[in-house]
Amino acid sequence: MSEVLVRVMRGRHIENQHRGHIVVANSKGKILYKVGDPDYLFCLRSCAKPLQALPVIETGAADQFNFTEEELAVFCGSLNGQDFHVKAVESILSKIGLNTSHLNCGIHQPSHRGTAKKLSSEGKIPGPVHNNCVGKHSAMLALCVFNSWPIENYCHIEHPVQQMILNKISQMTEVSKEEIKIGIDGCGVPVFFLPLKQLAISYAKLTEPHPSSEQGKNSPVVRMMRAVLNHPEMIAGDERICTDIMRNLHKRVFAKTGAEGGYALSIMDKGLGIGVKVEDGNNRALHSVVIETLNQLGLLHERERRNLVKYHRPVILNYRREEVGVIEPVFRLERVKD
Repeated sequence: MSEVLVRVMRGRHIENQHRGHIVVANSKGKILYKVGDPDYLFCLRSCAKPLQALPVIETGAADQFNFTEEELAVFCGSLNGQDFHVKAVESILSKIGLNTSHLNCGIHQPSHRGTAKKLSSEGKIPGPVHNNCVGKHSAMLALCVFNSWPIENYCHIEHPVQQMILNKISQMTEVSKEEIKIGIDGCGVPVFFLPLKQLAISYAKLTEPHPSSEQGKNSPVVRMMRAVLNHPEMIAGDERICTDIMRNLHKRVFAKTGAEGGYALSIMDKGLGIGVKVEDGNNRALHSVVIETLNQLGLLHERERRNLVKYHRPVILNYRREEVGVIEPVFRLERVKD
């Protein structure tokens, strides 16, 4: 059963409640804390992106095409469509000998309102480079070029690039390919359903091996995580919770939104992974849950709580700009006994 995670208060009264699930696990598969059902069937959506991006390094494609850290981070991001995102994507495509016409992710307005407004004022229309999944698609195209696979139909589950990614998802989540349920994401590529606890385990694996160890110095996971932690602006962008968490916690946490109320985090120095699902998919509830989870795990100092309060306990304003309520987390992480 799900549990109430967030209450929406109007004055002193509950106007709404949002239910969901939280799992905190380590890379060995042990669940340390939970709220709700760790086995809740979860659609990874964009939480899958860092797992999907790992083959770019593992295959040698990253070295072959001389991708920068910023470009590796873009592969993992749900991008705002800001100018620096577009520049990185265009650089990736140039390095692999392709252009924006090869992207099959679809088109929507940039998620960053300022960028969307600027485009409109200049009489320009958005392109696939403004899609928030364009980084993931660029990674898939890079793998196709590197492996001499056909670029056509790279979005289809039968295509070798999608089979390679499915194998990586299976490995990182410890769910067999046969048990992973497949849907189609908003950008047209396969997306994966599996238990929420397995997402948490996979994000715990993103903290290993330790970068100071001999094994870890140049491992694909360490290289990828070094890139995303060094360039949090490439994971989402300005005015986004993922980038704001990472900027404030200074390489201690990797934060990645999914969609429909899904979220995942890697706690780098503690070797933990976190999976979150707000059942009704509401981001106002999701943001509050994510920050409160970090708070209950003792990961936020007072300054960080202040900096992230707009996500943690956002106030509700009416059209006269009067404060009429607040969105507040009400759950407690339950420690799971041995």
